[in-house]
Order: sequence, then structure tokens, then C-alpha cells
Amino acid sequence: MRLSRAMPAWARVRQWGLGLLVALFAAGAWAADWSREVLYFVLVDRFADGDPSNNRGVDRRNPGGWHGGDLKGLTAQLDELRDLGVTALWINPVQLQQARGMPAQAPGVQPFQHEGFHGYWIHDFQAMEPRFGSVDDLKRLVDAARERGIKVLLDVVYNHTGYTSRYSGRRTADGQPWIRLGEGNCEVDAVTCAVGGLPDLRVELPEVRDHVLDANIALARQAGVAGFRLDTYKHIGSDFWAEHRRRTRDQLGRDFFLLAEYWGGTAQSLDGFFERDEVDSGFDFSFKGSCEAWVQGRGRSVAFGAYLRSRHQVRTGYHLAHYLSSHDEPMMLGNLGGDRERFRLCVALQMTSLGIPVIYYGEEVARGGHDWPLNRNDMPWGSRDVLPGKGIPRDEAMRSYYKQLIAVRREHLALTRGSFTLLTGPQDPVLAFLRRDAGSGDQVLVLVNREDRPVEVDVPAGDSWGAPAARDRLAGGAVALA
Repeated sequence: MRLSRAMPAWARVRQWGLGLLVALFAAGAWAADWSREVLYFVLVDRFADGDPSNNRGVDRRNPGGWHGGDLKGLTAQLDELRDLGVTALWINPVQLQQARGMPAQAPGVQPFQHEGFHGYWIHDFQAMEPRFGSVDDLKRLVDAARERGIKVLLDVVYNHTGYTSRYSGRRTADGQPWIRLGEGNCEVDAVTCAVGGLPDLRVELPEVRDHVLDANIALARQAGVAGFRLDTYKHIGSDFWAEHRRRTRDQLGRDFFLLAEYWGGTAQSLDGFFERDEVDSGFDFSFKGSCEAWVQGRGRSVAFGAYLRSRHQVRTGYHLAHYLSSHDEPMMLGNLGGDRERFRLCVALQMTSLGIPVIYYGEEVARGGHDWPLNRNDMPWGSRDVLPGKGIPRDEAMRSYYKQLIAVRREHLALTRGSFTLLTGPQDPVLAFLRRDAGSGDQVLVLVNREDRPVEVDVPAGDSWGAPAARDRLAGGAVALA
């Protein structure tokens, strides 16, 4: 079998720069199982403006300011996500943000005013941010998404407030302050430190805990969301998360899904939370950097393959969520120096690996931006009349590639619940692994060549590979086996 990356970028992929082979089988029904979801993360303000009347203070020239996106705009563009193959949508927190921004600086960017457009600087947990929209707007988004087979996850914050909020100076009935300011070192005590200097909510106090729990659960019940993405999970104690699990199940149903942002999370470091059943899933922070390093030639293929195999050690019934870019890290395409071909390899590996793949809005059309704050720039809409990203170029070929791989993932149980067998030898330049679902017999062979030259590779063929014939799921057609 000949794998080549020695031609122009797209031609290289078609000529086995990246290959997927599968044994043909009749795909079963699409199960309501989070292991089979494809999650899409949107910063609402950066996506689509559907209601210009709520654009108070919008300044699209400010990389840290409000740009006008809202829940109505996102609702109007849901068919864009459905067509891509997205089955779950994660949106940032939508509660009322602090009134004033903060002066900010970043390398290579003129000093700017940083506003709460991202949703994480909450002023009042019991009120909606009008620039995002109303509770009814949120419910309409959830209902419209459900009609398209898309679940909605709402991002929630329990650890902190905005730098200025209605909770500043507030005290409990027995005189204890609701928040601690500027205390602690997060490397020493992750729970009592003030993350990013933000006022730290003392959720160990029953009055504070009840306020934030009641506010977020009430909003979830009103809107009908399918679950929460839990911000700054590391910075709150397990006793709180145990109570959170109990209340969400009691008040929102046993199927209410919880995805934890535990910074630095891996299959191993998340296992304690899974063992205690605090959450259903956690972000795998190791996938992005591992894939970046491998496609750039750092490390042996067998070592990267062993890493992918180790991700299958996740506790049964729980899930890893793996991403290529996020709002808190430099974007992968920027880290790769704009090399879209190598980026495509990581997209393919994301879609053929165990866990819930997370797409950061606009990645699928090669959205520009790299370091903060430009990793939070506007969704590109090209010639479409959609603000704030109207006129920003988009790579439709990249989107088609995402769409194709998502379709392959959704069609093959092997890619979502199958075992992992590493076929790469100690000195092989090409990564080769087999995913197989024992129940259905579905098999997917994944072959990825990171070299700038054609490579021949031998992999052991299973007894069942000849019937039915293996198919190339990227280029199409049957594959002759020797």
C-alpha cells in the first residue's frame, strides 16, 4: 500500500497522505449515546448577529470587545451545523456580565479593552445578559436545535464572579463574606485560590452554594438544555460536585449530561471523578499537543500510537472530550504555522479516535487567529450577509473534509466504541491502527503518513478483510488487498 504526501496539499491526501479503510457493513440506528456525539463550541458573541437592537456598546474593531453575536443569530444558523454533521452544541455562559471591561495587553496586539463578551465574568447569576438575549431566546435555540437532532450544553460557572459584581461585599446571615479576593496560589491550593485574580466564590458556604446551584439549575430547567459544561472544575472541591450531581439528577433528570473542564485532564487524572460519578465526561487536554507534535515530526509514530491506545483506559461508561483548539489556548492551525495539510491529519485523527470530538467554531473553515485574544475572533461567513464575520474568507474545501470525516465517524460504530489495536512497528514512519467493534464486526483501518514523501507500509490483514471488500472512505472505491 502506497502512502504519499509528495503532491499538492489536497491531492496528497487523496493519494494516501491520509487513508481510512473499512470493512463494509450495514450501519445501525443512530443511538442516543454521548459517545457518538460530535460537539461544536460557540462563543455566542462571535458567531452571528440576529438582533441588532441589542448591540449596546458593540465595537468590532476591538479584539476584546462586544461584536454583536446573539442567541437569535445562532438559532438562525443552526442548519449550518446540522449540515456539517454536528449533533451537540456547547455555548458559553449567558448570564448578565459585569458592566465595565478591563484594560488588556497581548503580544502583537494594540492595547485594548477586554469586555465580558465570552460570558465568564458574571455580574448576576439570576439575570440574562441582554446582549446575548432573553431566556425565551435561549429556549427557542434549544427547541430549534432539538428539531434538528442537536443537543445543547450550557456552560456554567460556579467558581468565581466577574471582577466587579453584585456579590462584592455581600455577606451571609452569620456575617461571612461570599467571596475571597486575591488569595492563594493555584499551584498550592487549587480550591481556595483566585483563578486569574477573579473573585473566588466561597461555595463551601451553604448560602453561596445554594444561590449558584439554584440559579443555574433554574435556567437549565426553563431552557430545556441537555447538560452543563462545567467551568474551572479543578477549583471546586468534590463535596460540591457530589451535591451538584445529586441536584441536577433530581431536578433535571438522570440523563442530564455533565462535561468537566479539569485543566490538564487525561484518562488517568479524570478517573477519580468518574469513579465517584461526579460527572459523565471530562476534557482530554493531552490530545491537542500530542497530535501537533506528531504531525510536525516530533516523536516516533509508535509512541504516538501508544498514547492513542492509552486513552482507551477511560473508565467504562464515561467519556473523554478531545479538541484541536479552544478559547483558552493558541489555535492549532496557528501553532502549525498555517499548514492546512498537517492540520487535516489531526482532524482525521480526532474523528477516528475514542471520545467526543469537539470542534471550536470556525475551525472547520480554517478560521484565522492564533494566540489570545485573536483565538476568539469572528466566525468567517465569506460572502454571506451574516455579521460580525461577513467578508472574512472561509475554506469550503476544509469544511467538506470535516463533513466527510464526521459522516464516516457517524456511520461506523468501530470509531466511537471500538477497540484499538496499534499496527505501527517500532521504526515505522506511518501511523497505523485498527478500530473494531466486536458486536457488529465493523472495522476501520486508519493509516496516516506525516512524511513529505511516498511511503510503503505493510500491516497485518485480518481474516475478514476480504469479505465484504474493504473500501477507501476518503477517495472512494474498493481496496485491493495483497
